[in-house]
Amino acid sequence: MLRAVMVVGLMLMLLVAAVFGPRLLKTVEPDAATGAKSECDLDSGPCSWTDLDGKWHVALKRLTDQDAEYELIVTAAEAPDRLLAVLQGESMYMGEYPVPLRRQGDGRYVARFSAPLCTTGADMRWRLNLQQGQSSIDTAPFHMEFQAHTL
Repeated sequence: MLRAVMVVGLMLMLLVAAVFGPRLLKTVEPDAATGAKSECDLDSGPCSWTDLDGKWHVALKRLTDQDAEYELIVTAAEAPDRLLAVLQGESMYMGEYPVPLRRQGDGRYVARFSAPLCTTGADMRWRLNLQQGQSSIDTAPFHMEFQAHTL
């Protein structure tokens, strides 16, 4: 009797591992050596990653040189109802600046914004974080950053 219970329990454990194991292996973790996330520079090109909801693609395009005006395009496979980008000073903390994105369809969101400029220096490095409503979308294996320049 005890042997039968142990065999059934082992079979259930194997079944649970087969069902949930691949999902657990797909999770994105920070760099194991440092415990911190790497960096993706949006000035160099778009940032892309895949999570449990699908593929994400974030691109930042500078529109004008004078005002540090940008266009942000986010594409998500599983399109959330409301998507918000939050700018946070990386080289110097200057608060957080929300940038609401407009839904375009097919999982595309677009926003135009001017990056706040630091008055004490010519260059300011910003981190871009995505949020769905008030909840942070923290599935990217890196921090998305860009440089705001003044002329």
